[in-house]
Amino acid sequence: MKRNYLTILILLITAQSLIAQVTFKTAVSKTELGLNERLRIEFSIDKQGADDFTPPDFKNFKVLAGPSQSSSFSSINGRTSYKLTYTYIIQPLSKGTFTIPSASITYNDEVIRSNTVRVTVSDAIEIPEDPDDPRYVAQQNIHLVAEVSNMSPYVGESISVIYKLYVNTNFVNVQNTREVSTPSFSGFWNQNIDVKKWVARNGTYGGKPHRYVIVRKTVLIPHKSGSLEIEPLEMEITAGIPIGRRDFFGNMLMNDVSLTMTSGKKTIRVQDLPLKDKPFDFEGAVGDFKFNVTPSKTDLGANESAQIKVELSGQGNLKLIKLPGIETPNGLEVYEPEHKENIKTTLNGLSGSVYDQYAVVPQARGKFKIPGVSFSYFNPKEEKYHTVITDPIVLNSLQGATFIDETVSSNKVPVLSKEGDIRFIHLNTTFVSKLKDKDFFGSNLFYILMILPLLSIPLGIFIGKKKLERDSDIVGNKRRKADKLARKYLSQARKQLGKKEAFYIALEKALHNYLKAKLQVETSEISKEKIAEILNKRKVDESIIEEFNTVLDNCDFARYTPTTDVMMKQEYEKAKEVLARIDKEL
Repeated sequence: MKRNYLTILILLITAQSLIAQVTFKTAVSKTELGLNERLRIEFSIDKQGADDFTPPDFKNFKVLAGPSQSSSFSSINGRTSYKLTYTYIIQPLSKGTFTIPSASITYNDEVIRSNTVRVTVSDAIEIPEDPDDPRYVAQQNIHLVAEVSNMSPYVGESISVIYKLYVNTNFVNVQNTREVSTPSFSGFWNQNIDVKKWVARNGTYGGKPHRYVIVRKTVLIPHKSGSLEIEPLEMEITAGIPIGRRDFFGNMLMNDVSLTMTSGKKTIRVQDLPLKDKPFDFEGAVGDFKFNVTPSKTDLGANESAQIKVELSGQGNLKLIKLPGIETPNGLEVYEPEHKENIKTTLNGLSGSVYDQYAVVPQARGKFKIPGVSFSYFNPKEEKYHTVITDPIVLNSLQGATFIDETVSSNKVPVLSKEGDIRFIHLNTTFVSKLKDKDFFGSNLFYILMILPLLSIPLGIFIGKKKLERDSDIVGNKRRKADKLARKYLSQARKQLGKKEAFYIALEKALHNYLKAKLQVETSEISKEKIAEILNKRKVDESIIEEFNTVLDNCDFARYTPTTDVMMKQEYEKAKEVLARIDKEL
């Protein structure tokens, strides 16, 4: 008996020691760095089968890249070693001493946490003016610029901001770009103009020839006066610096560097609109406009209505203008207007038209005068106010119970009595019984409802047994869960089209979970050789296996190389096609 207890104790100690041997640690490239430097942080575990990695909260840092996942396996003299690593590139947001919390990962249904790391951030480090330093060369030949069309506009006047990336291609070659911080426009109404494709053009910067591309275009309309700041656009740029040597094939060798460029803050001094000659009915319209009030018709028959359109067209702050309303005389019923806009956004501002359309219905026969409508606006080019007063509109109602001439009178419309206003009240009534001839008790429906609960008992037992069988199928449940995740991530990849890193991460997760669902392969065991071996055993065609591995590789490489929306769409369609072909083979 004592020997049995001793055996159990030894087994428990052995199991605990095996768990204790799992190593999950955090490592950083440096513990002291400048505010403008980057930090490489790695989370690694030395056992296969770990999953559900959760990174720490990088609240004092900006994540520039990651997570990138890598694994290594080696076997030397019968001793094997394995390492799974998650890597991030981060940059501090402020100076100070910070503790990066631990990450977590699940191994054998237990959550394991890594160690914490303390990092000290000091002042930004100046880059020495060394012509041989690749980072210095890149900073001297790459420039991110914000060009503002007007630095001192009036309140309500449209201006544009064009962000350009200048590159001196004689000394540097830009390989990849990523927007890490979008500009903010506090105090402005703003709208972006889509830049569908980057087109390289010739230009000059600092008096030297450069090539440039337009990165972003934005239209701004200030809605208050004073000094308003436009926050900078920040981009992470990977560039290649020629080192003066060529490879075996004659291609120039490059030294790759990464740096963060900023367009810098811009201060816009917005002028208030002049008080001199300002009309009393001015409501903030700024631009060059035409104003009209037009009726659809002026002669109305019985039960007819007219449409009165109040329209403003031209160029200016059209989306911020409230159109004046119309005043209708007594005897005209007016309905809430229908508002419509036909506006396009260009670098010159907003142009097009807006209008309110009123439906008016005469309540009696006669003539009705709608007074002219006044509209005032400020033209910033002329620096003066304009007031437009439209002509009055006279509507002639040709039919009706009473004649009213509202072109000369403003009396209220009298109440008209009509023959059908008061209905005749019947004094004698005939009651009809609502009781049915046949009682519900003893009817066919009564017996059906009595038997139905008894019939549902076998059905409930059958459904319960099926559910019990499904719940006890552990392997099947895991497969269904992974299959559901694959569909989820494939759907998520479609939603992320256009966002390079998020798209490829979602697509890669979809492929991984598909393998877990169909082949029972863990994420940590995924490799080209393992995939090919299992699919070959399942008699999947070699060309399909090669296509699957190609898609998986593209997900990893494309996150760090230039790509386009069209290429991402092609990768998504290719992934769908490959999964469908493998399903058919299996």
